[in-house]
Amino acid sequence: MFESAVIAAPMAGGPSGPALVTAVAGAGGFGFLAGGYKTATALAEEIRAVRPLDAAFGVNLFVPSAAEPDVNALNAYRAELEPEARRYGVELPPLRGADDDGWDQKTALLLEDPVPVVSFTFGLPPAGVVAALRKAGSIVLASVTSVAEALAAADVGVDALVVQHSSAGSHTAAFLPAPAESAADSAALVAAVRHAVALPLVAAGGIGDGAGLRRVLDAGAVAAQLGTAFLRTPESGARQLHKDALADAGYTETVLTRAFTGKPARALVNRFVREHSAHAPAAYPMVHHLTAPIRAAAAAQGDADGLNLWAGTGWRHSRDLPAAEVVQGFLGAL
Repeated sequence: MFESAVIAAPMAGGPSGPALVTAVAGAGGFGFLAGGYKTATALAEEIRAVRPLDAAFGVNLFVPSAAEPDVNALNAYRAELEPEARRYGVELPPLRGADDDGWDQKTALLLEDPVPVVSFTFGLPPAGVVAALRKAGSIVLASVTSVAEALAAADVGVDALVVQHSSAGSHTAAFLPAPAESAADSAALVAAVRHAVALPLVAAGGIGDGAGLRRVLDAGAVAAQLGTAFLRTPESGARQLHKDALADAGYTETVLTRAFTGKPARALVNRFVREHSAHAPAAYPMVHHLTAPIRAAAAAQGDADGLNLWAGTGWRHSRDLPAAEVVQGFLGAL
């Protein structure tokens, strides 16, 4: 299914663009464009930019949620963030309702102009969408975080699974309640899912070096999806402030937090995380839109304490190296 054991994760918000996909593919890896947080028109432009590659690539989409947020909790959190807005000299936007991130337009794009691989996160696409994409010639992957989610994904007809452990940076892909007992690491989660489903598995989460890659492959994965490992590369579109924070010895831990987006995401612990994680409601993407001006202003002012510093537990392994060297380093360890 994948000719390489190294896959560059689709990191929405800027990091995973054509430059990273091109560099990773050129070094023998597999790259994903991140379809989240952009219009279908912008995604189409990125697809056109990587079409000339003599290699396969993928596109990732967010599956919209139908869950209704707690409006009172959202209003309380907005009030809590008012001092942050004053700190950075911005105004908080009015509360917005849920949005589908251009779901219909993006799925239509991928049916009209098929790409080699399509992956989904934050939930499962309808079986009809999966079947249509496969008929159009795309391999379809779903992101799962547990055996229960893997079984549900198999039922909608996907070709393979991205098995994401909680050690992964940025947002969790979870869409069902967490199991009572969680797997110790990515290799353990892959092994558990391997016993439950017969689909090919891609491991994700906390894989920072060649030894970690070997462990998930030995557990039954066909490849590993790496995100944080590529964040500091020149080809990554991550903010320089974010890249610098990943190399800053002053950061000593990561946690899962809803503070920035209303959905659990793993980040380096900074002031914003410490002060707001306890009260942030489960309300994605409403909280994401609410904190957007704060995050933008913090970045513009060079203040990493107000920025979402996404990072997996293996962040200390990330290096300021060309993406090609990162790919070769992982492949060379096999």
